[in-house]
Amino acid sequence: MRTTFSRRALLAASAGVVAGACRRFSPSPEEKRPPLRDSAVVLLRSGWQTENIGDIAHTPGVLRLLGRYVPEAKVILWSNALDRGVEEMLRRNFPGLRIVSGDPSDESVQKAFEEAEFFLHGSGPSLVARSHVAAWREKTGKPYGALGITVSSQEDAALLKDAAFVFTRETASLGNVRQAGLSGPSVAFAPDGTFSFALEDEEAGKAFLAKSGLKAKEFIAVVPRLRYTPYHKMRKVDWTAEEIERRTGVNEKRKEEDHAKLREAITAWVRETGHKALLCPEMTYQLDIVAPLLFDPLPADVKKQVVRRTAYWLPDEAASVYRRAAVVASFECHSPILAVVNDTPCLYVHQPEDGIKGQMWKDIGLPRWYFEVEETSGNEIAERLLDIHRNYPSAQVDAHEATLYARKLQGDAMMTVRRAALS
Repeated sequence: MRTTFSRRALLAASAGVVAGACRRFSPSPEEKRPPLRDSAVVLLRSGWQTENIGDIAHTPGVLRLLGRYVPEAKVILWSNALDRGVEEMLRRNFPGLRIVSGDPSDESVQKAFEEAEFFLHGSGPSLVARSHVAAWREKTGKPYGALGITVSSQEDAALLKDAAFVFTRETASLGNVRQAGLSGPSVAFAPDGTFSFALEDEEAGKAFLAKSGLKAKEFIAVVPRLRYTPYHKMRKVDWTAEEIERRTGVNEKRKEEDHAKLREAITAWVRETGHKALLCPEMTYQLDIVAPLLFDPLPADVKKQVVRRTAYWLPDEAASVYRRAAVVASFECHSPILAVVNDTPCLYVHQPEDGIKGQMWKDIGLPRWYFEVEETSGNEIAERLLDIHRNYPSAQVDAHEATLYARKLQGDAMMTVRRAALS
């Protein structure tokens, strides 16, 4: 549970962190540390897939943190997930950003290894680029760290034993890290990089809302999800036929009972408020399940007030739309983050197959907006949704304060990142 801050205290604390980041970090005399360098080259490994706007959003979030807290650093982004317009989005918002792609054996990556003085593994669902971390350690012997990751395996934790720091994106991971023998002030909780996402595509977002007849703060956005992402339909995977059958079986068994709960919330929203609902994806495959699982079974009177998004989008457009939503209700984790950083209340309904990352909502002080799907009824979700509607200004303050708290924790972590990168 987070420490309780007043809104004024949070604002003051965050302002202090930002102000401190804008000047050169100077340790107190008693620390007796060597002075920091005036510049450094940081190799940021980030960008895990483009089928998920959450995995896209990590990168600009961490780039923003580096630009704010380590402005002396020249950042090289190493990403192998740049299609679907992602590279164009990054270059548009981070002019001059140098990007390399490929494996450690590729010439551009090798050159980055030579130039960079520090390797930063960006935010993600695990130590995603574990083989790249291992290659950096073996080939360079130079320092490295991880920022805002989930650590659920001892294999990942063991690979981080020599890291300058390990910041996990929820407190549930800290036990796994400490079990591997890591401890101290450089092993701590620092929320998911998406909490510092600040991009927008106002032109696309406004055009979509106008075309769809959605008015600002008069609609909810709802995101579906299967228990297991069907990656075997999206790309080559190393799953056995038996594992594919098992995952598919779980999806088939659970999809109706899960989504019936969101449909109950949609129905309650439409009938009580008279406002609309938007059904939209966080992942590409969800465009195929929106109709059968959320739209088609709705009562006829409710359907008239429901809009289905039929095209995938990037997180900058999604953020512009979520900013104007009244509430975002989602089985996925990152649409709620994109909402809350824009002062839009959110409901995150967590499925057990989606790992331990849901703990972050309790960690940043929003347990009332977090639900375990198997312990929650549709009526409970609907009541919480309508409670937000009835007390909307208060809910927006809750969203704002949670974001400030998350960013304060990120700012604290970035002081450690700064020192490690410039030492």
